Amino acid sequence: MTTGIHHVTAITANVQRNVDFYVGFLGLRLVKQTGGYEDARQLHLFYGDPLGSPGSLVTFLVWEAGARGRTGLGVVSEIAFSVPQDSMGDWLTRAITAGIPVTGPTREMGEAVLRLRDPDGIVVKLVGMEMPPASAPHRIHSVTILTEDARQTADFIARFGYAEASRDGPFLRMRSDTDFVDIRASKGFVPAIPGTGMFDHVAFRANNVEAVQAMRLALKGHEGVTNVHDRKYFLSLYVREPMGTLLEYATDGPGFAVDEAPDDLGGTLMIPPQDNAQAEDLRVMLPQFALPGAPRIPMRDLPFIHRFHVPNDPDDSAILLLHGSGGDESDLMPLAHRLNPRARLLGVRGRSNEEGVNRWFRRLDATRYDQSDIRAEAEAFADFIASASRAYGLNPERLLFLGYSNGANLLAAFLRLQPGLVKRAILLRAVDVLDDPPSANLPDVRILLITGQDDPLAEKALPLEPALRMTGADLVACTIPAGHDISAEDLDRARVWLAAD
Repeated sequence: MTTGIHHVTAITANVQRNVDFYVGFLGLRLVKQTGGYEDARQLHLFYGDPLGSPGSLVTFLVWEAGARGRTGLGVVSEIAFSVPQDSMGDWLTRAITAGIPVTGPTREMGEAVLRLRDPDGIVVKLVGMEMPPASAPHRIHSVTILTEDARQTADFIARFGYAEASRDGPFLRMRSDTDFVDIRASKGFVPAIPGTGMFDHVAFRANNVEAVQAMRLALKGHEGVTNVHDRKYFLSLYVREPMGTLLEYATDGPGFAVDEAPDDLGGTLMIPPQDNAQAEDLRVMLPQFALPGAPRIPMRDLPFIHRFHVPNDPDDSAILLLHGSGGDESDLMPLAHRLNPRARLLGVRGRSNEEGVNRWFRRLDATRYDQSDIRAEAEAFADFIASASRAYGLNPERLLFLGYSNGANLLAAFLRLQPGLVKRAILLRAVDVLDDPPSANLPDVRILLITGQDDPLAEKALPLEPALRMTGADLVACTIPAGHDISAEDLDRARVWLAAD
């Protein structure tokens, strides 16, 4: 029975930089890209050897611009790959040339080690071994776990086919048939905080489904153990060792060639079977990236977090999207894609944050809004539009603004605070948040305002229509049989209005 590491999973905040490091620099192959099996709106990338073999795999959950975590007790803190001993100098030179943070070589556990940091700050070690020449590291050498009690952690990991091999200061090394788990006793260190730049879990190899089921029975009653999950490419269960590190036990098969030919691995975004009904929406919402050497659209570092989506056959139009309270830059992309499948989509994230909820401006209470913040964010948004238009080649005459709820509120204010920047706007479930709106002359602006008749905020929306009419804009205002949520009729009305342009 083969034992060892199946894969290691971490979290990245920038998909393109992640791909550039693991494929472009390390030389691993992208063998699968999927929507997440726990959350299909979360892109999941798998890198490994050319066939995606167990023991070669490092995977990443993509949390674009997500909050950074903190490495501490109860997590994997480092991953190491085996490389030929005589290639260490070449790797050092490559890292320095590429501007990748690197230290070493040093001696750790009696081995020569180069210590790199990926774009998220994750520690990736290269360990020199006696092995055939290779252009890329194709085998995980080890992971390091930080723990309050090394003995308890080691005893639990022994369940997966590991045995104690050596000790070196605070390190206890466990060995399998193919690799190592280095357990570092770190009593008194800070606990880990989940987030980007962190490892999520390490998975160990199970020969077959029966082995996973047997492990499930053996762990019966153990706190945190899950049922067996079908991940299409393997079956697995999760469990936390006594000191908190999340572990997975995963079958070697059926493997990544179950839905792609070996030569085509990683070429197609796969949607989990249970999410097939929303596959089209997910393919629009999930972040795009390019493999090294392929044409790409550079993502710009602008004052607002944003996502730019380019369809397969784009026209010269674009839709700029402003989400509602609690949403993010991808929320309205499916609606916009249905409105015009050929339009490029620029989803933007509001910069105000109340108790973890994304918004576009501060509130003083449930019905009063911070007027100075609205004006400041409108001014910043105007600068963003100018920068984004230059960066992504957007034609202002072919740019449609679409806002929902809190995003529509900012857009309604923006039309009057920054006149001349918006030519066409769709406002869904908007209210007027300006206490003292400025006079604005908008005769060349087309606006569609849609209110839900059963929307609890419908009464507060009433003053917005006459306020917008006073600007001289070409306003179409309608009330539809809907609540505050977006409905199919919103899309139908928007299509008719857009076709009349």
